Amino acid sequence: MLQAQVFLWAYILLFFPTSIVAQGLGVNWGVIASHPLDPKIVVNILKDNGIKKVKLFHAEHDILTALSGTDIEVMVGIPNHSLESLSEKYSVAQAWVKANITAYQLQMNGYVAVGNEPFLAAYNGTYNNITLPAMKNILKALNEACVGKDIKVSTPLNGDVYITPTYKPSDGIFRHDLADIMNGICEFLHKNNAAFIVNIYPFLNLYQNPGFPEPYAFFDNDDSNSMDDHGVKYCSRMAKNEGTPLRLKQYPDVYIFSLLDEDLKSIDPGMFERHWGIFSFDGQPKFPMDLSGKGQNKPLVGGKNVTYMEKKWCVYNKDASNQKDLLVKVAWACNNTDCTTLVPGASCSGMGIDMNSRLPSTCACDFDGLAKIVKRDPSNGTCRFPIMIKTIQTTSNSTASAPKSSRSSTFSSSTSHSPFETHSPSPSSSPFHSPLLIFQIFVGIFTIWFV
Repeated sequence: MLQAQVFLWAYILLFFPTSIVAQGLGVNWGVIASHPLDPKIVVNILKDNGIKKVKLFHAEHDILTALSGTDIEVMVGIPNHSLESLSEKYSVAQAWVKANITAYQLQMNGYVAVGNEPFLAAYNGTYNNITLPAMKNILKALNEACVGKDIKVSTPLNGDVYITPTYKPSDGIFRHDLADIMNGICEFLHKNNAAFIVNIYPFLNLYQNPGFPEPYAFFDNDDSNSMDDHGVKYCSRMAKNEGTPLRLKQYPDVYIFSLLDEDLKSIDPGMFERHWGIFSFDGQPKFPMDLSGKGQNKPLVGGKNVTYMEKKWCVYNKDASNQKDLLVKVAWACNNTDCTTLVPGASCSGMGIDMNSRLPSTCACDFDGLAKIVKRDPSNGTCRFPIMIKTIQTTSNSTASAPKSSRSSTFSSSTSHSPFETHSPSPSSSPFHSPLLIFQIFVGIFTIWFV
């Protein structure tokens, strides 16, 4: 069973109506990787592990094709840079729905996630007045295509859309500059029986703030970590599957972040960004994990029929006569590949510069004589040099497709283990309450916030 010490991203869905029960586990599928895994193999991983829901950060033709005809529910994301055109021109929304929804035989009961954290304070209001109009146009286009009853529209929000001075759920309100906007969005969600989605990052809170209460970043069900909110007790409903004090027996769905490691993710938030996958870059499980929630310590089912590159490694040539530019070459390599395993405490942190070091690619394996190709695996202890998979290029069929780097993928993982390889909403002042609530969070979420 996955232990509390393992951090992951997750999206948690809270279904408010009492008639709705737990809907199953979902995952976030990002593709910010130098060697994306064949979507057909990934879909089989989902099937083999009983994963019934998947979140895509933007529309990818090959991925949507692979998901077509399956019983996997899909949430398709639209990037923030598309919000303006979607809000201004209904024809753009029509084209997007035609290209990315009705063109595929996707399982119904899915979602379109319009934008990603558009009200993040760092955006300085850029998307404040265009997000809801974009949502309305997408819904209108879905209705026109006769799929609006089955495919809902929402927008994933950052946790900073709400504030609470006491960290108690009952004291939470929407951010003052967003009160009217959030009221409008909640009214839209309520009217259309759609979910309220919010991203929360308790791991980042713990990582960036030494004073953050550590129990808030885990899925522990220890009653000693509960919070008293004016007489109402909050603890992990996630662990006990009991719901919250105000919504008993209304179980959340969880979208774990992330499905696969992605080696091209930004490491600005931390070196861990590229290593969030439940599975490694080649679809192989990293550790036993019980996705059923039944406490079974069993292995996951990995990807099958994965095609790897030839077993060759580009390593440092310690016999090279000219060593003066070695650090420059290493710096160049790290700017073009993943070197996160070199940081202190990581798997290759003790290797040293004079040890075998894999460089970016065999086709450019020279570096003025500082590198050479070998066929013997240079792995040493915990420092592994995996063979990369043959590149699968995914193609986007979206009228408003996303760039391959944005906060929309938020935190993912790495395809490389070698150094040189080629916030849940609080109650608000709004009079409207969405019938569904989706939380996007790190595993280790603080259930206090779910009310």
